[in-house]
Amino acid sequence: MEQRRLVISGLSGGSGKTLASIGLSRLLSSRGLAVQACKKGPDYIDSAWLALATGRPAACLDPYFLSDDGLLGHFIRSCAGSQADIALIEGNRGLFDGRDVQGSCSTAHVARVLSAPVLITLNCAKMTRTAAAVIAGLAAFEPGLRLGVLLNNTAGQRHATMLRRCVEEYTDVPVLGILPRMGANPLPERHLGLTMPGAAREREAMIEKLSGMIADNCDVPAILGFAGSAPPLPDLPAVSGPAPHEGARPVIGYVRDDALWFYYQENLDALTAAGARLVQLSLLDEHPWPALDGLYLGGGYPELFAREISASPHLADIRSLSLACRPIYAECGGMMILSRSLRLDSGTFPMAGLLPLSVQFCPSPQGLGYVSVRTTAPNPFHPAGSAWRGHEFHYSRCIWTGRLPDCCLDVLSGKGMYEKDGRRFDGLLQRSTFACWTHLFAPAVPHWAPNFVKAATRDRR
Repeated sequence: MEQRRLVISGLSGGSGKTLASIGLSRLLSSRGLAVQACKKGPDYIDSAWLALATGRPAACLDPYFLSDDGLLGHFIRSCAGSQADIALIEGNRGLFDGRDVQGSCSTAHVARVLSAPVLITLNCAKMTRTAAAVIAGLAAFEPGLRLGVLLNNTAGQRHATMLRRCVEEYTDVPVLGILPRMGANPLPERHLGLTMPGAAREREAMIEKLSGMIADNCDVPAILGFAGSAPPLPDLPAVSGPAPHEGARPVIGYVRDDALWFYYQENLDALTAAGARLVQLSLLDEHPWPALDGLYLGGGYPELFAREISASPHLADIRSLSLACRPIYAECGGMMILSRSLRLDSGTFPMAGLLPLSVQFCPSPQGLGYVSVRTTAPNPFHPAGSAWRGHEFHYSRCIWTGRLPDCCLDVLSGKGMYEKDGRRFDGLLQRSTFACWTHLFAPAVPHWAPNFVKAATRDRR
């Protein structure tokens, strides 16, 4: 399989790789190429920006969730499904940064699995000849990677010329662009990284600005040639999906609005493939919800809309679904909405009241990173005894009332909902409502979507 592809990485977070990825994705899309954007690592926010830049969902590529074969297969199928002319993979952290000293799950590992060349975005502030030393070090550190460089944050033409001459004199790494210093980050940030401003016009203007920056300062034909230097990928055999769903497809709603929008496209696709008919909903308007057989509440920033959510008529809809024992699956921000209240500096806001806890927003992270869990109790979504992986990132913690309830998940690594006797727990079950801090990635948890659809089909109204 011929597939132009390019990993975009850097020395660390803040190197400019996200700006370059978004700008290049939009520029190539605007020139008529079908661009399949991918994001390495557990990240909803950069993925959302990449999807806006390309006009199609971004794929998640994470070696913590998938084996090397699984990662390669997911990448190939994502590109084939979008009929991509080129794939752009945004890395995370520094190129060689992983979970341990050996760099497991690093962006470099992903590049090797995909046999993809790597474009390094190098922040060159107050640097000239040292830039060449850094690039030479990257090129020599782990054999088997082909590197190009995008010199970023340059102070003017004299600085840019000196940088180019140094890199070309001391390394064999091609300089594919030189980006000028920007006065400020054009993308808004929040505690979990980038965020999304509410106005579509504002988002579009930001993406177009980045596209113009790439067009004006990069050798785009050379970048395309660099991406095209990747060797062919194997043709993968067809993968059998879930058994065909018999009867009417159950209706599963998912809330996607400015408050909740952390969803992997792969999770939604898995529910559809398992037989669900998905309906997009909002908590932030009064438009009536249709009759639902199940509900999926992802993560997001409910704390920014606590007052509006507290007054939403759809909290009653959620309560009715839960009391009718329809399956509800809530992750992180969705779990916060199911709680009794959300406690912020600006006040306490009642939520759906389905869980015996309130949620306190905190100034520092309360859970951040990869998670490994084992299912210890029966529930509609995860078979007892199943072990699976996910991730968590939140600045909130649970405030319990009364006795700590039994949870369905033993947290082997990560924070979870609470700790007791040296063990950590997550996954609270109330009737058929399951709530947890842990986010899952459906391709790595293949039982989840079929079980969700099965539960939504059972005893349908």
